[in-house]
Amino acid sequence: MGDYIVEMEHITKSFSGVRVLKDVSFRLRAGEVLALLGENGAGKSTLMKIMSGVYTRDSGTYRLFGKEQGNLTPKAAQGLGIEIIHQELNMCGHLTVAENIFLGREKKKGWLLDKSGMNAEAGRILQKLGLDIDPAAVVGDLPVSRQQLVEIAKAVSSNAKIIIMDEPTSALTDKEIEDLFRIIRQLRSEGCGIVYISHRLDELQHIVDRVTVMRDGEYITSMDFKDVKMDELIRHMVGREVKEQFPRVRCSRGKKIFEVQNLKSGKAVKNVSFVLYEGEVLGIAGLMGAGRTETTRAIFGADPLESGAVFLDGKQLSIRSPLDAIRSGIVLIPEDRKKDGLCVNLSVEDNLALTNMDQLCTRAGVLSEKKKKNLVDAAIQNLKVKLAGSGVDAGTLSGGNQQKIVIGKWLARWRSTI
Repeated sequence: MGDYIVEMEHITKSFSGVRVLKDVSFRLRAGEVLALLGENGAGKSTLMKIMSGVYTRDSGTYRLFGKEQGNLTPKAAQGLGIEIIHQELNMCGHLTVAENIFLGREKKKGWLLDKSGMNAEAGRILQKLGLDIDPAAVVGDLPVSRQQLVEIAKAVSSNAKIIIMDEPTSALTDKEIEDLFRIIRQLRSEGCGIVYISHRLDELQHIVDRVTVMRDGEYITSMDFKDVKMDELIRHMVGREVKEQFPRVRCSRGKKIFEVQNLKSGKAVKNVSFVLYEGEVLGIAGLMGAGRTETTRAIFGADPLESGAVFLDGKQLSIRSPLDAIRSGIVLIPEDRKKDGLCVNLSVEDNLALTNMDQLCTRAGVLSEKKKKNLVDAAIQNLKVKLAGSGVDAGTLSGGNQQKIVIGKWLARWRSTI
């Protein structure tokens, strides 16, 4: 490993009066993979967005390759060799793989795009990374896992010296994770510094050289991974001793409450059947493309149900739309929270209220502001959402707090006192 290529000292950042980073320090060496760890809302993504120019810092110093930097723009940061692969993908679905890889720095012949040149260069990059992806394929036609790998190829294509990966394995299969780890080792050997953000602690042993831990917007510690004990690492992340990482909560199994029989929907869902009992958590497992998401969408009425039956408390339901499912007491927390679970440009309170308007309005259809406030306050308190106020846009929250809003809007139907 080489010298420090990133040095951030005493970084602070606030949003709408809420301080999300408090006197944070961070360092990255050339040729190392550094895991940046912490619970949801710890400030990891915010710090990386300051490093990559997405956000400006309120105070603190930032040195890059030994040179002090002011507040960067994303383009300026990219020009200095920094690439960030966000947890929420930033692909243009209507463009090809090659066009996405060279977006903003397209190759041209005169006034025209050099599509054949971009396809050829993208093909060489993908081949170098060992990725079997057609550069002429439309990105929107690829599964999310393949799109994630295209994001990585895009970062590599710019000859980045610093690559930030925010939850890069969240949508990948085991084989694709192996491909990713191979690419990371290759980049590290070429002197690239990689910041790796993940909640999957079992992954770290395969690629990580050093760890930095944050908690509640503060820097906690940094350690060489070879010296890390997992229990100690978790204690630093959560601020207390955790005796069991996954404590088993035992509930007696009650009566059968939900049943799906011979469900068929589209090409992915064929003859799916299962039973759910009271006090039980039923997992639906499978590789990418196995039909897990499509099954839940068909039950919820988001996709048309071609055949099969759904029963709740022994009564067969007729679900033709999400509204039918909601009225029956069935809700869906979707895979893609920004695309399907949130209105990111609306406030947190509006997101929480939207799915509960039937409970918040009078018979005349007039919204009760008192009921709305009670519901919103209870949802935020119950899930410990960190935010400046319920009036802020949902899109300004951290990923973990956004997910709490997606869950909270449904829990509010039963848990709030309105």
